[in-house]
Amino acid sequence: MSTEVKLEDIVSLAKRRGFIYQGSDVYGGLSGTWDYGPLGVALKRNIMNLWWQTFVENRDDMYGVDAAILMNQKVWQASGHTKTFTDPMVECGNCSNKFRADKIDISKCPSCGKENTFRPPVDFNLMFNTQIGASWGSIETPDGQHWAGELTAVENKTGEEKAKVPITEGDSYNGTMMFEKTGRVYLRPETAQGIFTNYKNVLDSFYPDLPFGIAQQGKAFRNEISPRDFVFRSREFEQMEIEYFVHKDNWQEEFKKWEEDIEKFLEALGLPENSYEAVDVPAEDRAHYSEKTLDYEFKFPHGKDELLGLAYRTDFDLKNIDENSGKSMEYRVKGTNETFIPHVIEPSFGVERALMAVLTSAYRTDELNGEQRIYLALPEHLAPVKYAVSPLLKNKPELVEKAREVYQMLKKKYGAVMWDDNGNIGKRYRRQDEIGTPHCVVIDFETLENNTVTVRDRDTTEQKRIVLEEI
Repeated sequence: MSTEVKLEDIVSLAKRRGFIYQGSDVYGGLSGTWDYGPLGVALKRNIMNLWWQTFVENRDDMYGVDAAILMNQKVWQASGHTKTFTDPMVECGNCSNKFRADKIDISKCPSCGKENTFRPPVDFNLMFNTQIGASWGSIETPDGQHWAGELTAVENKTGEEKAKVPITEGDSYNGTMMFEKTGRVYLRPETAQGIFTNYKNVLDSFYPDLPFGIAQQGKAFRNEISPRDFVFRSREFEQMEIEYFVHKDNWQEEFKKWEEDIEKFLEALGLPENSYEAVDVPAEDRAHYSEKTLDYEFKFPHGKDELLGLAYRTDFDLKNIDENSGKSMEYRVKGTNETFIPHVIEPSFGVERALMAVLTSAYRTDELNGEQRIYLALPEHLAPVKYAVSPLLKNKPELVEKAREVYQMLKKKYGAVMWDDNGNIGKRYRRQDEIGTPHCVVIDFETLENNTVTVRDRDTTEQKRIVLEEI
């Protein structure tokens, strides 16, 4: 059995079997975007549901929120994102292609192959911004041009000047220029700030004891300089994040507990222990607000890279909100006069990275009847399809009728059940193996006699005769 997985193997399987497609594929695609097909949606939701069940539903100290994607721009100003949420970008002077400076050898352009052609690195802000509300202050500009001057708003009917807005090159964009600064909003680059801005709401509504956490799953957007490695680094993705509020004296104890909880979750995802490691990030590489960060690095097909992070963020975020919003973020200990701003431990998971790790860990090849077989050894609770039901022969009405009866019975019981009568039985097995279906149920003539069925195991290919009611 082969365990070495190449990125092209995952990409090919994902498209062929309806897990993941290129975004806007019919129009030539859009870089850094991906669409999830029927099986991809199911796998993705199973991962997210497992996370939610593990870290929210099965705990007494967790509260869920679903914050808006569009938020007041002050959120991102206070958090520092508008100034510091950047990656170093270099542009090749020969082919004009742009890259992250910290991800390539800048002595030679990866696209055109020319040497020493890169211009000095610049900080590129990764946030997408747009305009909210009806706006008179936006115009289309030709790509590559910079505008400066003054924009004048006039009354349509009378021509009377209503307002003037100065325009600088800092307000210039390739494409749409937005000048009404009060109407500018950003597509959130992370879900964490939506948690922090709801901290006081949860506190006022539920008044939980410390420690407690607030969890959120949802979309985030980053204008990546060079999206790459399939869904690993894309411009639109989903996060699963928790902000866990603690007393500053107890953060180390709680941090250790989160390490243990994360290990259990990765095991539930089916990731082998030797496929990842927790790396203690040195101080010079940590975010400025973090006093301790662990990056969990997984052996992806493209190399070892970050799967998730666990960070001790101190009181940085809540203190920022306290200072910039005018609203107190202090926590009062029940029955006392002790008040303080809690410190925060943040476990941060990327859905797409978890999905890639699951697919990588589950991908298998072996030989069956002299031919190569590909199958996904997915944990049963993550598999998009739990059972596939087939009549041995689809041209025999009595077998089809009985198979439909079995299909409806299992569908009602397990939900994620597929009907498959396309091709011969061998082809059906191969197809179900590739999508990770743990069990194939075949109805044959013996079924009509004694109500038993053949159940085939995906991983071992063993077939057993089982009484229908025992499935």
